[in-house]
Amino acid sequence: MCPYNENLSPQQNPPTMIHPFSPLVIRGRTLLPIVQGGMGVGVSAKSLAGAVARAGGVGTIASVDLRHLHPDLMEQSERAGGADELNRLNLIALDREVKGALANAEGQGLVAVNVMKAVDAHADYVRQACESGAHAVVMGAGLPLDLPEMTAGHPDVALIPILSEARGIGIVLKRWMKKNRLPDAIVIEHPKHAGGHLGAARLDDIGDAKFDFKRVLDETFELFKTLGLEREQIPLIVAGGVNSHEKVQTYLTDYGAAAVQIGTAFAVTEEGDAHPHFKQTLAGARAEDIVEFVSVAGLPARGVLTPWLKSYLKRLDKLQANAKADPRRCTQALNCLSVCGLRDGLAKVGQFCIDLKLAAAFRGEVSKGLFFRGAEPLPFGDAIKSVQETIQYFLHGEKPAGLRA
Repeated sequence: MCPYNENLSPQQNPPTMIHPFSPLVIRGRTLLPIVQGGMGVGVSAKSLAGAVARAGGVGTIASVDLRHLHPDLMEQSERAGGADELNRLNLIALDREVKGALANAEGQGLVAVNVMKAVDAHADYVRQACESGAHAVVMGAGLPLDLPEMTAGHPDVALIPILSEARGIGIVLKRWMKKNRLPDAIVIEHPKHAGGHLGAARLDDIGDAKFDFKRVLDETFELFKTLGLEREQIPLIVAGGVNSHEKVQTYLTDYGAAAVQIGTAFAVTEEGDAHPHFKQTLAGARAEDIVEFVSVAGLPARGVLTPWLKSYLKRLDKLQANAKADPRRCTQALNCLSVCGLRDGLAKVGQFCIDLKLAAAFRGEVSKGLFFRGAEPLPFGDAIKSVQETIQYFLHGEKPAGLRA
């Protein structure tokens, strides 16, 4: 059990800090075994990440294109002279959001920044996250083999890769160990259940048994043995489809995970940074409304079948047949991705501007936006509740008043 800390005030000991599980410990910080996933564009920023950290968990800012949260930066964007200037504005926005989340956290929990390896300016985002005071950098959407080099000047920043199966974990561990660095934790994301970009090479692979949590955890613990690592030396955090207290019990108590990462259930909380229509779209989605497709980044992805996505999928064959490499297809002039199906003319992957569509979703434009979402039902149905109520449910199984039947 995570105990009440008698050296802290009642305000610093939120009710959720007393729970039946072992705490998550990262860089000497004793935390709730609850990690909030990074969700962009703008879905998890200073409000959501700060609230989760203030409750004692890991709050995560998604670093991609945060200028959309700042009207002054959006106004400057209209006069920007290309990708370098837009990137500069996004780094200013990231700095504001990290510092805002730290202020909202009031010294509690841990504030992390999620950086997608697939983003062209990922090294700039990592550097800015560290300089702005983030406690951790989380990296997925590609093997983060060079993350230790990117953070060499900030040895106190925790490094947390997102991977999906034991083979990838082995590659990262062996490469990092040659640099005398170990991950401070590893997120294991199951592509069959998670939202957004998924950790599988192809759509047909997302249900492969090699991604099952029990198998990956067991294989990873065996890998630790062969590398001379203690089982508890690197906390393993499972992500994808975590939507009930019972699953938390199973993963933490039976499977040996150190924590769970939760995305969609936090995205729809009162503190979530996106528009109320965004939250309603995710919370109201039924199983038949959730689909998988190939993103413009070339990765499998999962989202809500909104009017735009339905129309896009109907036109996909024609769009792919007309794919061509043309820098002018980057209508936002951001060149955000290292590989972009639309800009680079990659006929077998997505053919849309992901920045434009995610930004529309952030603004709550249901008819135009791309609404990433996990596959499983939400614990509170279509009800919008607070971060504190959400954490209380996952740790204790206690639903908010009015939802307990």
